[in-house]
Amino acid sequence: MNFEEDLKNSLKALKLGGVILYPTDTIWGLGCDATNPAAVEKIFRIKTRSESKSLIILVNGIDMLERYVKNIPDTAIQIADVSDSPITIIYPEGKNLASGICSEDGSIGIRICNEPFCNELISRFRKPVVSTSANISGRSAPVHFGEIDEAIISQADYTVSYRQNDRQKYTPSPVIIIDKNGVLKILRK
Repeated sequence: MNFEEDLKNSLKALKLGGVILYPTDTIWGLGCDATNPAAVEKIFRIKTRSESKSLIILVNGIDMLERYVKNIPDTAIQIADVSDSPITIIYPEGKNLASGICSEDGSIGIRICNEPFCNELISRFRKPVVSTSANISGRSAPVHFGEIDEAIISQADYTVSYRQNDRQKYTPSPVIIIDKNGVLKILRK
């Protein structure tokens, strides 16, 4: 399967409310349409994860970010402009997203993705995509495709072929939170 076929099949699955297993700019993730409540519920079921835990979403740039975050702090824009590696930022308040994406206080974790497959997928889909580690909740996140549990693979509606043979060890992104006043706090290095 080639890159283009993976994109087409992933888009088809996302548009039908399905869950994809895909390589991100960090680790392999389970993804779905971040605006589709039924798709988000399926992610929680696959991971056996409590719906009280929020999910991270991927966007392809500042323009898309503005459609899903209320009042983006200037600090966040500055960080996004200068960061040369993946970084997840938790914003004070999300909008236009399925229930279960934002945390109980309304905050939302978002990463602007620069990985070629993800960026093209999100650009063509024209909506944010959920990105949660491809593991059962409470277990270690896989550092490459070969470490993903068969129980996860079998429940995805589509599994991307691109980068399955890549054995480079990837790690989750750092996570920072920026409050409404632009004050920054590091949650995960």
